[in-house]
Amino acid sequence: MRLPFLLTLPRVLRHSASIGADLPPDEAVVVDAPDTALRTALTSAAEGDHGPARELLAATREHTQWELRDGYVSRLAEAALHNPGWLDAWLTESPEDPDAALVRADLCIDRAWEIRTAERARHVSRDQFQAFFALLEDAAPLIGRAADLNPADPVPWRIALTHARGGQAPRDVFEEYWSQALARDPHHYGCHAAALQYLCAKWYGSHEEMFAFAESAADAAPPGSKLHALPLFAALEYVVLSPSSNTPAGADPYEPRVAAAVTRARDLSAAYEPGSHEAAGFRNHLALMLLRTGRWDEALEAFRSIGVHATKYPWAHFGDDPRQEFLETRSGIRIHVATRTPFFARPPQSRTAPALTPAWTPGAPCAVAIAAARPADVAQAALMCGVSLRTAPATATHTYVEAVPETRPAKRSVLTTEDPLTTAADNFTTGEKWPTLVLRRTPERCGLTLFLKGRPLATHEWNATSPAPDHTAVTATAEALSRAFVLPDPRPLIHILRSTGNPPRHQSDLLAALSLPPLPAGFGDRPEVLDALPGARVLTRRGLLAGMRSTMTTQDGEHPSPPDSPETRPTHWWLLRALGLLLFTTAAFYGWKAPDVSPLRATLPTLAALFTAGRLTRAWRQRRRAPGGATAAAE
Repeated sequence: MRLPFLLTLPRVLRHSASIGADLPPDEAVVVDAPDTALRTALTSAAEGDHGPARELLAATREHTQWELRDGYVSRLAEAALHNPGWLDAWLTESPEDPDAALVRADLCIDRAWEIRTAERARHVSRDQFQAFFALLEDAAPLIGRAADLNPADPVPWRIALTHARGGQAPRDVFEEYWSQALARDPHHYGCHAAALQYLCAKWYGSHEEMFAFAESAADAAPPGSKLHALPLFAALEYVVLSPSSNTPAGADPYEPRVAAAVTRARDLSAAYEPGSHEAAGFRNHLALMLLRTGRWDEALEAFRSIGVHATKYPWAHFGDDPRQEFLETRSGIRIHVATRTPFFARPPQSRTAPALTPAWTPGAPCAVAIAAARPADVAQAALMCGVSLRTAPATATHTYVEAVPETRPAKRSVLTTEDPLTTAADNFTTGEKWPTLVLRRTPERCGLTLFLKGRPLATHEWNATSPAPDHTAVTATAEALSRAFVLPDPRPLIHILRSTGNPPRHQSDLLAALSLPPLPAGFGDRPEVLDALPGARVLTRRGLLAGMRSTMTTQDGEHPSPPDSPETRPTHWWLLRALGLLLFTTAAFYGWKAPDVSPLRATLPTLAALFTAGRLTRAWRQRRRAPGGATAAAE
């Protein structure tokens, strides 16, 4: 362990709980979350019904909502990539529908790029390139047909510009496509983003041409347009995705333009509300660029403005799981800001929005665990988990467990990025033979994690808008669940885990297949669903020493009493300790002032004074919290 880390660790422990405390919890973050209308269309498409998708795109066409239409078409084409049945049925039913033709054209481009992958050309095989170009050739007439069916629509020309980049189209073809796009919508963000990619250095342009194009588009854009963030995408392309070009001899000629792009994007972000779904795309890129330029406090502020709306890019450039990359980067920034905050200083506060209260809001993530043990056994195992828990009997042999919200988290939890219940389950299952299943639910997805002996053995997630998961991974999860809950045949679990379209139903079906108790009523709709169940008890969070003491003194089969229980103290108790504090404080003051008293002799009364002051303070706080307030102790 390096010395600088040891020197900054006290700052991290002191400030990490408050720095970024107003950020949404990890489990609430969703990558490319669809809006309500798109979510309905994607869910129905996963079940084979194209009706909502048809109505959704028809509305965008009738109201000329081209930006919204572009995003919807991209997501629907992505959904059809692994489940094309609903789109085939739509095209069979309405072969002249311009919306279905548009999704089909975008789908062909997606299929081609899935085969080619996003790797650099030197990492793509010859067979991949042949299949890639063959699919692009097949896509050309489909793009033309989509443009002919709706001549005013700029979205087919965004698809055409992407096709030109992949198909190595010459500059005159690109210019023709670009002029057609401008004629339909001179400020269409999707078309500009596709053109920017064609003009960057790694494709068919240069850094100079890329920056000039982005800056010109931003200068001509109306106020509030996302085109003001286009120079930011050029800067990210230059700094992050083309790092070899960022080390020229002498001064970097593009450094001022990168700084100006970041500043322009920050000004644009300020024009949108915190948590805006529409601004999420450029805000995620802004957070990364602020991080890369060492502007840590501003990067944390950008994550505050993002809220729960992570996006696939730019985080997919750094790993296979964009959501995990987003969360780890956000956590790393929190810790770095904490290391730079003096120990006795007040952490920087949010400038974009007031700090979030711990109150639960509709749509916030919920979590509950089902442990294959009695409530008393869970309580005994959870004495030192560092999280306040509520337990309730589910059956004679199973227990429901949920985390109780706390305004001030334990110091032991400030460095973790997991939800409190998952952290607690990792702790209270250590050394125990019974398995525990942590179940999570948000409007976007449902998930589970299996714990046994303090180890997460399996995890799974259902998402209504995602394709069926990999069969090999699902089989491993099903086998782990079967072994933990003694199920002879894992095949029914495999079917449930691979189901799509209705995550809450699949989650409930899995519990039934495992012969586990059903989820408590209201799970996902309100917090703390166990508080109304018969026999519910709260296991209050304990400090390390209090937890060890409770472990050694609490009898098996008993729920331990909450720590810091109000205790009636007689008047003479307060008087003796007040006199002792006065005596020790006087002795300490004299010891440090008198030249003939050694430091050791002065230290002893100082420690005694601090200890006595701590006892009095703690007792006073308990007295104030006791029912009846200040009169509780006297009674």
